[in-house]
Amino acid sequence: MLDLDLLKSFVSVVDTGGFTRAGERVHRTQSTVSQQIRRLEETLGYPLLHRSGKQATPTEQGERLLAYSRRILALEQEAREVVTRPASEGVVRLGIPEDFAAYRLTELLSDFARSRPSLRLDVRCGLSVNTRRALERGELDLALFKRNAGEGGGIKAWPERLHWVTSRKHPIPFKSDPLPLVMSEQGCLYRDRMIHAVESVGRAWHIAYTSPNLVGIQAAVSVGLGVSILAEVAILPEHRVLRRTDGFPPITNTEIALVVGVNVSPATRRLTELLTEFCSARDPRKAA
Repeated sequence: MLDLDLLKSFVSVVDTGGFTRAGERVHRTQSTVSQQIRRLEETLGYPLLHRSGKQATPTEQGERLLAYSRRILALEQEAREVVTRPASEGVVRLGIPEDFAAYRLTELLSDFARSRPSLRLDVRCGLSVNTRRALERGELDLALFKRNAGEGGGIKAWPERLHWVTSRKHPIPFKSDPLPLVMSEQGCLYRDRMIHAVESVGRAWHIAYTSPNLVGIQAAVSVGLGVSILAEVAILPEHRVLRRTDGFPPITNTEIALVVGVNVSPATRRLTELLTEFCSARDPRKAA
């Protein structure tokens, strides 16, 4: 079993870049921190740090241990807070897509958190493929994520309308050869759909711009670096929606699924109800 004190010192050395500053951070002498790192290395059987004078950087094994150390220490702190504050409602860990974070859902979450001052709300925003895996690993209590339409499972699902978009000021025609595409990183459902749609009509394409976040994709489309696929909630005034009459092929739509973990708290169940109401009120089928 790994000693938490040793992990704390190890993380501190990596974060501060040296033993002296790490000692100040964990309230120990430089020599004590150095001894702790040696003990941790002996326990694991691998060197964890490259030492150069007063500087220290993680080895390959150290990099691997670092991510686990942060997770272990975060869980330890979370458990300590829950146990030492019996009146607390605990923690609700929620995962959401990025375009929802930029939408009015943040207002709902803020109201929910303020109404429960003894609750800690942790929200993780990112690619749906990562959110889905985190929920399956038990790292989240509740999640909204994008998936292929009709997959089934979960509390409820709502259809998404996806559109090709270009710059309103600097539009890019479908006849551009090769067609410049603006997309997210590997694992994004929109990325796969974009490539499949273009290749299905025999068009050449190239990745003109890749961004890990929605803001980057929106900006790249706005200035005319390429075309992309966006959900309706993410389309800006600077964008122009492209249709079949513009030559762009149809897109297989996705859906937003609300999925909850097992044995969740009453607070999580209440947030589930609020999210269901929120998404149902914005169901595009009701606006049609």
